[in-house]
Amino acid sequence: MQGSKLYVGNLKYSVTNDQLNEIFSNHGEVKSVNIIEGKGFGFVEMSSSEEAGKAKDALNDTDFEGRPLKIDEARPPRPRSEYRSRY
Repeated sequence: MQGSKLYVGNLKYSVTNDQLNEIFSNHGEVKSVNIIEGKGFGFVEMSSSEEAGKAKDALNDTDFEGRPLKIDEARPPRPRSEYRSRY
C-alpha cells in the first residue's frame, strides 16, 4: 500500500467512530477515524502504510454489525470543480 488512509464501506448508519477505532486498533495504531454521517462509509488512518495493509488484509470482507466490511486504500479527494454542471 502507498498510503496509510483506508476507505471503509458498507457500514450501518449506527456505527460510531469509537467502534471502528476499536476493531482497527487490533491491527496497529489508529491515527484518526472519520465516519461520513448518513452515507454508510468512512475513513480510518493508520500510523503507517504497513499497518494499513495489515488491517485491510485482516478486516476486508469480514462481518461487522451484520454486514461485510469493504476496505480499500483511500483515494485523494477530487477537486470541487469536477462536480459542477457544465450548463
